[in-house]
Amino acid sequence: MTRADLTIATPGTPLGALALIAAAIAAALLLHALAFWLMKRLIRRTRREDDDIVLCALQQPVRWLMVLLALGIVVEPLPLGDALERYWSVGSRMVLAAMVGWLAIAFTGALRQIVELRNDISVADNLQARRRRTRVAILHRITQFLIGFITLSMILIAIPGVRTIGVTLMASAGIAGLVLGAAAQPALKNLIAGIQMAFTEPIRIDDVVIVEGEWGRIEEIRLTYVVVRIWDDRRLVVPVSWFLEKPFQNWTRETSHLLGTVFFHVDPRADVGRIRRKIEEAAAANPRWDKRVAILQVTEHRAEALELRALLSARNAGDAFDLRCDVREAVMKFLRDEMPQALPRNRHLVGGADADRPIFLAQEEVMGTA
Repeated sequence: MTRADLTIATPGTPLGALALIAAAIAAALLLHALAFWLMKRLIRRTRREDDDIVLCALQQPVRWLMVLLALGIVVEPLPLGDALERYWSVGSRMVLAAMVGWLAIAFTGALRQIVELRNDISVADNLQARRRRTRVAILHRITQFLIGFITLSMILIAIPGVRTIGVTLMASAGIAGLVLGAAAQPALKNLIAGIQMAFTEPIRIDDVVIVEGEWGRIEEIRLTYVVVRIWDDRRLVVPVSWFLEKPFQNWTRETSHLLGTVFFHVDPRADVGRIRRKIEEAAAANPRWDKRVAILQVTEHRAEALELRALLSARNAGDAFDLRCDVREAVMKFLRDEMPQALPRNRHLVGGADADRPIFLAQEEVMGTA
């Protein structure tokens, strides 16, 4: 059938054209609903959630792409006139470029959700999960930027009056990058640092870090900045390039397991073995201890006191901090109630009747005789 035959068969009145357009839209919506209903019925038989995520993300952009396709099929043979036909040609290309960009962004977003679903960071050993989620989060934002840039260029190419701008924008991206780099060097620097961070991985999502003297967790990694959630729920916003140029502490770089330290100062005559057994008992009774390390060492000796250092292991930084507090409290209660003689005290030399036999008295004994 030729174009002329289609034109003759098409209703020539405006009302008939509108009815044909409405019928095409309704048919596209009905076909879309039927197709997605069938696909949902099929994926219900699988236990994986990946299909559901992808189907849900693509449902809206596919619907309007089908409507645009149906309009293109119906409108083409209609006698619209030169002006309307020109407007439709330009407008449909612009909308098509926007719809394709929307579809691509929705699909990449679905892929990111699938990766996050498969990599749970709430488990104890979450190093690999945090590594994958961090890399995907950064690459997803880079992909969104590139898709947006290409979509905008295609929209401009579809407009005859500014088509040269779109072509130039696509062809001279390198020159534009140099110009923008000279004008906005900090932003471009952080953008490149974000791409580098996606592969070098100095930090990951949920890493425990010390930044500018603040203890916190990496909450979000953007293209140009990183959000660190401080322990008291404040947010520290740090440029991405900062993590590539300055030293910082990453407590979970290789593993989330940590060693926590607790210091005690006791009297030099204290029974260290008894205190050691109490620390081991307190650690074993605490659910935050991961059963790797629980030791006590004498790290320093002074005239008035011994310095004892307890090393305790935990699954992560939060558990390590709470474990240190719990063991410290338990040991101090033990010393106060059962070993008061182990508490540190100050001693003074007092001359007795016999000069060859000096008497050492503790501070409380001196005060008691005063």
